[in-house]
Amino acid sequence: MSRRGVTVWFTGLSGAGKTTLSQGVAQQLRAWGLPVEVLDGDVVRQHLTKGLGFSKADRDENIRRIGFVAGLLTRQGVIVLVSAISPYRVVRQEVRQHIGNFIEVFVDAPLAVCESRDVKGLYQKARAGLIQNFTGIDDPYEPPDSPEVICKTAEHSISEGVHQVMRCLQDKEYL
Repeated sequence: MSRRGVTVWFTGLSGAGKTTLSQGVAQQLRAWGLPVEVLDGDVVRQHLTKGLGFSKADRDENIRRIGFVAGLLTRQGVIVLVSAISPYRVVRQEVRQHIGNFIEVFVDAPLAVCESRDVKGLYQKARAGLIQNFTGIDDPYEPPDSPEVICKTAEHSISEGVHQVMRCLQDKEYL
């Protein structure tokens, strides 16, 4: 029997904990011997979408490209973990429709918490006007209307968030 692939899409503000959560889930899935691929927004921008900027059109195209790759892998039975800000609901919904087997994880942390976690200094640069169109500062983030999982990383540990995602994967019979 072949296994069903799935894309687990971690969305939230910069610094919310998307990458950390997806890495925790990947570690657990690999420990179980399952096929996993992680598509991190920052890494994808360095390699696959290097020429794109941060206008709304470029952000949408970035998410569509990540979604295309995630869809290909999902069809091959891979569990794909995408961690990308993906600020706009419409494009996330478009990607969900394209992929089919899709779980949306809203990594929810207040802006102040995200700013306090900002190791790259991006929020500080955005507030100083050095970075334009920064999500959460001068560009909107549209939270999901009905994500399958909400991980409140300012209130709960990463291991609790990993457990929530794993439970969802089990409940939806992807594991």
